[in-house]
Amino acid sequence: MPQQLTECRGMSQRGKGEVPDEGLGESVEIWGAGAELDAQERQPLGESLDEDELLVTSLRPSRFDEYVGQDYVRGNLQIGCNACKRRGEALDHVLLHGPPGLGKTSLARIIAAEIGVGFKSTSGPAIERAGDLAAILTSLGERDVLFIDEIHRLPRIVEEVLYPAMEDFELDIVIGQGPAARSIKIPLKPFTLIGATTRSGLLTSPLRDRFGIVHRLDFYAVSELTRIVTRSAGILEVGCTPEAAHGIAARARGTPRIANRLLKRVRDFAQECAQGEITVEVAQQALDLLEIDSCGLDRTDRAFLSMIIDKFGGGPVGIETVAAALGEDSETLEDVFEPYLLQEGFLARTKRGREATDRAFRHLGKVVAQKGGQAPLFLEE
Repeated sequence: MPQQLTECRGMSQRGKGEVPDEGLGESVEIWGAGAELDAQERQPLGESLDEDELLVTSLRPSRFDEYVGQDYVRGNLQIGCNACKRRGEALDHVLLHGPPGLGKTSLARIIAAEIGVGFKSTSGPAIERAGDLAAILTSLGERDVLFIDEIHRLPRIVEEVLYPAMEDFELDIVIGQGPAARSIKIPLKPFTLIGATTRSGLLTSPLRDRFGIVHRLDFYAVSELTRIVTRSAGILEVGCTPEAAHGIAARARGTPRIANRLLKRVRDFAQECAQGEITVEVAQQALDLLEIDSCGLDRTDRAFLSMIIDKFGGGPVGIETVAAALGEDSETLEDVFEPYLLQEGFLARTKRGREATDRAFRHLGKVVAQKGGQAPLFLEE
C-alpha cells in the first residue's frame, strides 16, 4: 500500500506544471493562470501525458461545490474567500491540521482557485535554508497562495525569517558580518500562507499565533465517503453500484485518500477478474484479496492489536516496545495507525501505555481478558 501511495503522489505531481526554483533542492509546484500552458510548452515533443496521470489529477475537487465533507471548515473558508475577493485583499494566513489524507492540500488549491490567484506549493523539509524561503516569497505575485505541507518540519532559522513575512509582508535580511553588518528590509507583495500539518502540537507558539484562520479536519462519515467513491467512479468511467460504493467507503478508515486508492484497486480487479463493473460481490472479493476486513483494518492494524493481546496480555504496553516487536517506527504507528484505532475504539492510550479494548478482542476472535481486581487464590471445583 505505501508503494501505491507513492505512485499516486508521483502521478499527481507530474503534469501540473512543476518548475524548479533557483536555490531549492526540490521542485516547487506552481499553479495559476498559464500554468497548464507552460507545462505543455515544456513537455518534450513526442511525449504525452499518461491517461492514468490525468485521471488521478482529476480526482481532486477544484471548487468548494465539489468538495465533500468538512462542512464547518468548508463553510468558513468559503465565506473568507468571498469576503477577501470582494475587498481585493489577500486572505488571512490559514493553518489546516489533522490526520493525513483528509483533503488539506485539496482545500489549499480550492482556496487559490476560488480567489482566482496563483498557487505555489512546497514542503517544510524541502526548505533547508533561509535563502530558499526568500527565493520563494519574492517570486509570489499579488495575493498569491503559498502552501507549505508538513510545516512543523521547517528548520528554526527558516521559521524565524517567516515571522516578519507573515506579519508585515517584508523580509528582514542581514548583510555582511561583524561591525560592517547591516539589516535591510525587502518588501513583499501581500500573500496568503496556508500551512498543513499532521502534528499541530509540534508547531511553535509564535508561528501558530500568526495564522488568522485555524481549522482541524476530522475523519469522514461513511455516507460522505460513499459520495466521494461514487464521484470518483464516474470520473474513472467505471460502473459502481451504490451498495458497492458503500462497501468500499465502509473500509476506507474515514479517509478520502484511502477510499480513492481502494476504488482504483477494486477497479483493477473488476476489469481483470470480472465483467468490468464493480458490484457488491466484486468489491468484497477484491477487498478480501487486499486483506482489508469489514472494519477497514489491514494486516498491520491486526498485527498491531494482536501483538498487544497475545504478547502483552492486552496491555498496557509502551509504544516503543510494540514498535520494536513489529519492526515499525514508533512515529509511524502513532501518526498512521493509532488515530483510526483510537477513534473506532479498538485501542486505548493510557499513562502506562497502550491497551487493547474489548472491541479489539471481539473483532479478532480473542477471549476478553479480565482486568482489575485480584485473582482468586483457589479455583472452585
